[in-house]
Amino acid sequence: RLLTSKRAPREEPAVPFSRVLLSFCRYYFPCQRWLAVEEDDGQIARELVPVDEAFVKKDPENEGQSPATLGLEQKAKSTTYTVKVKTGDKKNAGTDANVFITLYGSKDDTGIVGLKASKINKNKFERGKVDEFTVESVDIGDLKKIKIGHDNKGNSTGWFLEWVEIDAPSLGQCLKFPCGRWLDKSEDDGAVERIIFPAELQTVEYIPFVPYEITVYTSDIFGAGTDADVFIVLYGSDGICTQQKSLCLNKREQRMYFERNSVNQFIVEV
Repeated sequence: RLLTSKRAPREEPAVPFSRVLLSFCRYYFPCQRWLAVEEDDGQIARELVPVDEAFVKKDPENEGQSPATLGLEQKAKSTTYTVKVKTGDKKNAGTDANVFITLYGSKDDTGIVGLKASKINKNKFERGKVDEFTVESVDIGDLKKIKIGHDNKGNSTGWFLEWVEIDAPSLGQCLKFPCGRWLDKSEDDGAVERIIFPAELQTVEYIPFVPYEITVYTSDIFGAGTDADVFIVLYGSDGICTQQKSLCLNKREQRMYFERNSVNQFIVEV
């Protein structure tokens, strides 16, 4: 402090060092996922959540820590939504435009998410078809509404949307968003985006799913590997079992995993 007075400076109580030292924090946002339409769940943008430093830095005393363990830590801080979209069974109902969706919750929203890779159909948003997508987000609270639309680009842009169904296994809730309208500049009111609210009478609630870390060891004998759709069912001590759950997201993963003498790890919600 600069002193301009000739008088002796007044003594002031010392300020504890801890009050003036700026705190320094490091945040780690691991990904270890593809951002590609042809890979993983097809998303080209991801929301990342911070994890504890111990999950990022290798610890010699914790050799058992795995990428799947890291996945469990991230899964606990995020929500995975399964989004099903039904295109109406009308003439010219399908679209070649780029479709996007935004989920709005009581706390936040997901931002604009492109629906790029359907898990069911190679050509998505075709007449009378149901497409399925995966959307991952941090906690946005209770789902209140959605906004869905397209960019009006392509040869055939008009789209008749029948409904959207959003299932959140970790929350134990499946909501239906009925539409039954065109998203087309030359049809209906000309809008290519719509805000839709859930139909309360069609909401289904169930026991929330729990994420598990699954490690699969394939034997080291001739012909041990497989390209089949490997699935798992977990049984509890009381005889109750989970639904059948595929470990691979697509056929590419089926070809890549379960090779001879390999170890593969998965995070599944059941």
